[in-house]
Amino acid sequence: MNFSLTEEQQFLQKTARDFARAEVLPQAARIDREHKHPTELVAKMSEIGFMGVAVPEEYGGAGMDNVSYALAIEEIAAACASTAVIMSVNNSLVCDPIYRYGTEEQKKNWLPILANGEKLGCFAISEPGAGSDAAAQTTVALPDGDDFLISGTKNWITNGPVADVCVLMTMTAKERGHRGITAFILPMDTPGVSTSPPDDKLGIRGSKSCQIFLDNVRLPKSAVLGEVGGGFKVAMGTLDGGRIGIAAQALGIARACLEDSLEYAMERRTFGKPIAEHQSIQWKLADMATEVDAARLLILKAAYLKDAGKPYGKAAAMAKLFASDIANKAGRECIQIFGGNGYVTEYPAERHFRDAKITEIYEGTSEIQRLVITNYMAKGK
Repeated sequence: MNFSLTEEQQFLQKTARDFARAEVLPQAARIDREHKHPTELVAKMSEIGFMGVAVPEEYGGAGMDNVSYALAIEEIAAACASTAVIMSVNNSLVCDPIYRYGTEEQKKNWLPILANGEKLGCFAISEPGAGSDAAAQTTVALPDGDDFLISGTKNWITNGPVADVCVLMTMTAKERGHRGITAFILPMDTPGVSTSPPDDKLGIRGSKSCQIFLDNVRLPKSAVLGEVGGGFKVAMGTLDGGRIGIAAQALGIARACLEDSLEYAMERRTFGKPIAEHQSIQWKLADMATEVDAARLLILKAAYLKDAGKPYGKAAAMAKLFASDIANKAGRECIQIFGGNGYVTEYPAERHFRDAKITEIYEGTSEIQRLVITNYMAKGK
């Protein structure tokens, strides 16, 4: 069993770490405070290939593997969780499904401009009355000659206010349940598309999300991603990969909690010595370090399986479940170690705490991950 990274993976990891520390971390608190979409950082990430890490070079991407992608997300998230999820959505939820399910024309039209940062993508499946239950969505796409007319509302769409294109899930045959779901590639400047003001959120405040309103939006049949009625396969396959990205984001947050806590504990003194020398603090730091390493191994396993062309849905669900859990635990412990200073915005602890919570919710709640894992187990997988 070889746990070593390849030279190419090590190079990308170092590139991501250097960029995160030099460019992203100094802006993280301001991005959070001002609820600011990090336009300049996204442009710079595009220049170094981070907006299309696993997109093949023939389609304008970096041509790296999914292990490299997970490593890069961890590094960016350790500096700024908001910036990391913008990158994750563009990679996992937009580029990946277009590459896996798109026609050759769709790949050539969309992947190069998404990978190079000219365009930014979003993914829309959730609705005001449909989250975990994808078959409950009410957005409909009705055939109209050679086109489809689409109407409905999508909710909590990350990148929505700033996206140029959307991978959109609709119902083309409601009576067929999940077999009636169809995916589309939707340019956001299509007539009939509008968005709400950005959501005012607890955490990841630099990552803009919103509702998307669709009022008789006309799309040609060539905009269908995959097959008519095959959208559930597209959605579930996409979310499996997306869970690797969100798990890596959660890992980055947890690692930031650990690193910031350790640095603070070495400096803060009580009872005549650094608090890092108190057993109660040592136990917290040891648990955080162990859990961070365990989460990373689960994530790398899922990414490795995806790269190898092997089933990875169960591994991705386990990685997201565990990484999001330890991120939230690390956020709590980070504030506890910082004490009163952890509760004020002068220090990063409270930002990590707020950013961590969403990782247990989006791209499949922790409860859904447990269902996914159990379903695989019931099938002997």
